[in-house]
Amino acid sequence: MENNNARLELLNSLNQKLLDNDKMFRMICGTFNSTFLYYDYADDRFETLGNYSHFFDFPIEKEADLYHMIDSFLPDEKKVLEKTLFPERADRAAVGCECRMSDGRWIGIEVTVSKNEAGVLSEKIIRLNDTTREREQTESLKYMAYYDTLTGLYNRNYFVRLLSDWVRKAQTEKESIEVLCLMVDDFKNINDSLGMIAGDELLQNIGLFLRGKQSEDCLISHFHSNVYFAAFYGQPQDYGRLFFDELSRYLQDPISITDDEKIRITVSGGQSCYPESAHNSLELINFAEIVLEQQKRENPGRLYSFKAPVLDDFLQNIALEKELRAAIDEEAFELYYQPQYDSMTKRLRGVEALIRWRNKEGFFISPSKFIPLAERDGLIDKIGHWVLDEALRSYSGWQNNFHYPMVLSVNISAMQFRKNDFILSLFDLIRKYGINPVNLELEITESVLIDDLDSVLDQMHKIREMGIKISLDDFGTGYSSLSYLKNLPIDTLKIDKSFIDTVIEDSSTRIITESIISMVKKLGYETVAEGVENNRQYEYLQSIECDNIQGFLLGKPMPSGEIEELLAEMVS
Repeated sequence: MENNNARLELLNSLNQKLLDNDKMFRMICGTFNSTFLYYDYADDRFETLGNYSHFFDFPIEKEADLYHMIDSFLPDEKKVLEKTLFPERADRAAVGCECRMSDGRWIGIEVTVSKNEAGVLSEKIIRLNDTTREREQTESLKYMAYYDTLTGLYNRNYFVRLLSDWVRKAQTEKESIEVLCLMVDDFKNINDSLGMIAGDELLQNIGLFLRGKQSEDCLISHFHSNVYFAAFYGQPQDYGRLFFDELSRYLQDPISITDDEKIRITVSGGQSCYPESAHNSLELINFAEIVLEQQKRENPGRLYSFKAPVLDDFLQNIALEKELRAAIDEEAFELYYQPQYDSMTKRLRGVEALIRWRNKEGFFISPSKFIPLAERDGLIDKIGHWVLDEALRSYSGWQNNFHYPMVLSVNISAMQFRKNDFILSLFDLIRKYGINPVNLELEITESVLIDDLDSVLDQMHKIREMGIKISLDDFGTGYSSLSYLKNLPIDTLKIDKSFIDTVIEDSSTRIITESIISMVKKLGYETVAEGVENNRQYEYLQSIECDNIQGFLLGKPMPSGEIEELLAEMVS
């Protein structure tokens, strides 16, 4: 009798343990946005596990109830669903699909069937997972890769890529290409007087008109601020002028913006043509912009065609160029360094080297002014070599004096990066100053990836084999590299200041920023947010687990001496 009682107690204990495990398992499954359906063929019976009520408001008990489930999806999805939910009809053991429900949600469906030892169907497991959020993030990222979020037009980098394809096509087909650079006149005054919101509305209004003109033979892009570009393939002569005249007529009527304000504006244009005045995509873009910049100040609101004398006039503006060449020969530059901090601990991660040029009158000339000039005239290689040499020399001194583990980030131009002897020159400098390569980070921009991607990737792999980190800079300005991102041998991704500027006020910017950081973390990259200027931005970036921050909030660019003072504080 006692043995029977003991056995009974043991059975009750085991039964309770199984019930507790079952309860725990069901509770865990209920926390996910998924549900599992178990079907027994012999009994024609379903059991559900997980968050079934998230998907359907009706029970499912028998196999016939699967058709009720199918009716909850869009009509176009029903054939695919039927094949997925009944894989045994095609003698398949496992299938899956992603379909959209009538309420707009995207659902991922995986189905597995099994047979018993006699080869008879015995069990089926159906897993449903709500993939709506992931779908929306993916669509946002795809959109971000090709389109300007303000106007819905192509972004700059994608426009350049498509135009490059056109030029290669035109070479084969002996066709012509026209490019227009379009600039809203007096836009700065509009922004200053009415505010940036009114300025953005104005740009969106123009973008809406231009978007209606896009076609297979017409590309239109919002490059930046008040500048648009349009390109026409194989059109009759002066087609671009007719396009410009149509836009000008549209703008004759005042544009209504917020608070019933009405603005009357004009647009100026520069025109270049392939093959008459330009031979590649960058020349087409540059020449159209050059003629516009040269002529619009005298008489805005008109379209100017590029001619060779315009380029001559532009090149004769050599005052700055002469000064730059002299500065290169005399190494009349300075390096400032901007600190980067761990967003969670505020510990110094490292510094980014930034070039400064003070002219003979003692005034700083902006890098945005002389770096493009140096790139255009082939001077950037000498400047880039000086920057690397000076930055590594300073860094070597800091390491010897303070022994503080930090990263030195140095910007490398696309032209410099593509030089055949760049890696050899870099290695010589590292050896010269006794730098540990793992402490060096080279920052490149997305423009490096536009042409000859295979060669660039090979160069990047060689650099990383040396132990040097690679950072993708200014991410978010063009996004053309988004499709390449998973294949890029990089360590760090820098989120552009333009995102951080509006991330607090603009929900779209927040969605994209969070998607970028989430995606980058999954790829194993480190993130650095540029242009962090206030506590709200900093606290937000902390909350979404951005790794590092850089900006005026914690540190402005400073000369080498101030970096030494900073390091002395860090090690004291």
